[in-house]
Amino acid sequence: MSDLTIQGGIHHGTCNTHEKAPTRAKGGGFADVIKQAVERVDDMDQEADRSIQRLVTGEGGIHETMIALQKADISLRLLLQIRNKAMEAYREVMRMQF
Repeated sequence: MSDLTIQGGIHHGTCNTHEKAPTRAKGGGFADVIKQAVERVDDMDQEADRSIQRLVTGEGGIHETMIALQKADISLRLLLQIRNKAMEAYREVMRMQF
């Protein structure tokens, strides 16, 4: 996720309640980041499938196929952990009393 950047500055001084609310960065929001991550995991899964097909037809080697399968597996596991953490955070926010 090296494509994530923090934009905006830190404002020092008194708080002015009449200031405009911060605007969304042009690069997209959280939903765009998640969408791109899901697309990358899907691409790795499709590459693993193509690698299996090449192995079956004799065009590819077992090492390349195993590496592609492991990449797909690890990226899917990471995505699932991110989903679990996001859901846990959402539930925690919903339990908060204001």
